[in-house]
Amino acid sequence: MSDLKQWQPEDEHFWQTTGKRIANRNLWISIPSLLCGFAVWMMWSIISVQMLNLGFPYSASELFTLAAIAGLSGATLRIPASFFVRLCGGRYTIFLTTSLLMIPALGTGLALQDQNTPFWVFQVLALLSGIGGGNFAASMSNISFFFPKKQQGLALGLNAGLGNFGVTSMQILVPLFMTFGAFSMLGGGEPMVLQKASGTLIGSIAAGSDTWIQNAGFLWLLLLIPLAFAIWFGMNNIHTEEVTPKLPSAVGSFSIILLMYAIGFITSIIGLWLILPEAANGSGFSIPKELVLVLILFATVMALKILPGAIRTSLERQYKIFNNKHTWVMSVLYIMTFGSFIGFAAAFPLSIQVIFGYSHIMVDGVMTHTTANPNGPSALTYAWIAPFIGALIRPVGGWLSDKWGGAFVTQICAVVMISCALGAAYFMQLAYQSATPEQYFMPFFLIFLGLFAASGVGNGSTFKTIAVVFPKEQAGPVLGWTSAVAAYGAFYIPQVFGEQIKAATPEYAMVGFAVFYALCLLINWFFYLRKNGEFYNP
Repeated sequence: MSDLKQWQPEDEHFWQTTGKRIANRNLWISIPSLLCGFAVWMMWSIISVQMLNLGFPYSASELFTLAAIAGLSGATLRIPASFFVRLCGGRYTIFLTTSLLMIPALGTGLALQDQNTPFWVFQVLALLSGIGGGNFAASMSNISFFFPKKQQGLALGLNAGLGNFGVTSMQILVPLFMTFGAFSMLGGGEPMVLQKASGTLIGSIAAGSDTWIQNAGFLWLLLLIPLAFAIWFGMNNIHTEEVTPKLPSAVGSFSIILLMYAIGFITSIIGLWLILPEAANGSGFSIPKELVLVLILFATVMALKILPGAIRTSLERQYKIFNNKHTWVMSVLYIMTFGSFIGFAAAFPLSIQVIFGYSHIMVDGVMTHTTANPNGPSALTYAWIAPFIGALIRPVGGWLSDKWGGAFVTQICAVVMISCALGAAYFMQLAYQSATPEQYFMPFFLIFLGLFAASGVGNGSTFKTIAVVFPKEQAGPVLGWTSAVAAYGAFYIPQVFGEQIKAATPEYAMVGFAVFYALCLLINWFFYLRKNGEFYNP
């Protein structure tokens, strides 16, 4: 049966005879579903680079906003997604949220076939791609219920860690699939001709070559369609008092999910309307994006609370975490770690292309940044390595924290991130003023690998701290909340890079991030590394 009305993973006999097999089946269907979620969410980081290489009629700063829009909606959708399993059941939740990814995947493939597609179409598709970002909260919540406490760490680590590899998988697979007409026989469109050199995992691709950019969207249908069947026939709802006490029908569950996602989309659109006035509203006013992000968070939380019945009751119980000061402290620290990881993953490919793919030369006394650099590195060849390291090293952060304490490991990560951010800023400044920026690429790239590695270790250490600082009934909601807040890094970092590149000062972005990391260093020390603090080195 798909609905489990008895679930007792802490009972050793039940676990060994029945529970273990069911739990593992749900986990190994959940992992590729979450991987696809991350891939569709982050695919604009690669698509925007290839749009630039093909000569789509948009500026680099405009293309940065596509990854930023997907980042903002994905972060916002994590807030309602945190409550889906409790209200709607895990099977229904994972089925619908994974199946919905087919819409941006198919739509993106269709829209990319024509360079005259209006920019607002790409903005809408990027917004819908945020569904993949929201899936993380629902997926983690669902898997946590299947396993006994002594095995939850491993199960959640596999789900989150392998799910995060969706970023790397996308940055490897999308450039490879762009090199051949994988879907041509199915009406997948004609190739376009590269105006600038591109690349893949295995090397560069010369200008003048054919590329099938639309495959960046179509590719995910190969996984999402069979996954939808696997989820429907292979996963389970846990219909118990502790997990989903009042399980609606499939149609009822889908209606609740779509209603709560609609609230997240509405607050995201309003926020983007305020943050991106030139592209979105043409009104000429601008509100600081930091303030707007706070407003989006609280508007989403309060709008969900207005919903009637079981939704409101469940949310009121969860909202008690906001009375705990450590919720806010850990939110800031997780922005430093996961926010940096996901934000730089979104911005890194296009940053490489814009800074090192062009020669920066003086023309009539004015510095220009539009001359293609024939010796520039291919962003699509190198970009995948950094998030791969960040995802791979995440479990090491948890292991080190078990030995030395989570706060101490987080402090070391903050020091490394400050140093790397300032080092990257230095080489970005040199490269963006040079006719031969490729000479600065390797030190810039190696420093960024260090930045991703430190953020990955920090992801593990901050989760360790949360597990120690909060009581068990609050740890889960706090993990969901902090993951939603930190995911706004996927909006903020590409947006800041786009603004600073437009101003011809990309290094300012990294200096600003270094200042924030220094603030986090002080916060972590004050709350968790002072001998007379409430907690010491949790």
